[in-house]
Amino acid sequence: MFDISDLTARTGAGLAPMAGVTDAAMRLLCHEQGAAWAVSEMLSAKGWVFSKGKNRNALDLLKRLPGEGIAGLQLFGSEPRYMAAAAKDLEGWGFQFIDINFGCPAPKITGNGEGSAMLRDPAGVAAVVKATAEATSLPVTVKIRSGWDEEHINAPEIARICEDNGARAVAVHARTRTQQYSGRADWSVIARVKAAVGVPVFGNGDVRSGADAVRMIGETGCDGVIVGRAAQGNPWLFHEIAAALRGETAAPPTPAQRVEIALRHFRLEVALYGEKRGMLEMRKHIAWYVHGMPGASRFRDRINALDSADAVMEALARFAESADL
Repeated sequence: MFDISDLTARTGAGLAPMAGVTDAAMRLLCHEQGAAWAVSEMLSAKGWVFSKGKNRNALDLLKRLPGEGIAGLQLFGSEPRYMAAAAKDLEGWGFQFIDINFGCPAPKITGNGEGSAMLRDPAGVAAVVKATAEATSLPVTVKIRSGWDEEHINAPEIARICEDNGARAVAVHARTRTQQYSGRADWSVIARVKAAVGVPVFGNGDVRSGADAVRMIGETGCDGVIVGRAAQGNPWLFHEIAAALRGETAAPPTPAQRVEIALRHFRLEVALYGEKRGMLEMRKHIAWYVHGMPGASRFRDRINALDSADAVMEALARFAESADL
């Protein structure tokens, strides 16, 4: 039986949940490069209950690939009964834990009182965590932000409420909802959350290198780190972080290796979703993989104009073999 302590026992960073990014293909590639665990894209609990499992996008989100390692399923919602029903229904889908989203800053989510809007409703947080934890045999974790805005930094309070109602670990993105993804993450909030609770605390925000991960753990006392946007087009970051936590240095990937992984990522996306959707899903990933390489801008434009998987894979293969690399 999986126990949440398995996360703290693994050397390395976790892959943070990102909508439209952390599908099975991304999780597998990051795991192969050293990610200690990963969390899925967020799934609406209420949407799942009402669709009765027939929503294609939801079913695609739930797909897993052999070898992708420990992964949590992230649910979002503000109504305890739907969170509980979805958690119970989905506990047999191959994920090792359930993660509750109290951090998403997107207006379409917060406008419904969900995601980081829940930070303004401590009683609602308590009810959602309690109902979810009681409904499933899987460990329940939560992802929060520092607070709604600079005047309402309440992450330590929210974390205590989550722990008191059954959460087994807390991940803290050290930005407020109003910051979105801009500005600098305030790591001192992570330290305050760590001091406030007894469950494992994972820090998130501005970890872009192995040195950043080591520094975050040293400054905050958190039990581990999770990485989001910095891993886009850069699954090797997990190898670098794992090495740094062991006191070692990892060699960066060559440009050719970056394109080779992009090619493999593309094949995985097509296998997951079919050719048409796989190509659409992969466009942003290809842009991230080739960012900063000679000819990257022209190559991105060319890829976006192609209309078949074979053409995209051929273009990637040729780019990897080009003289510029």
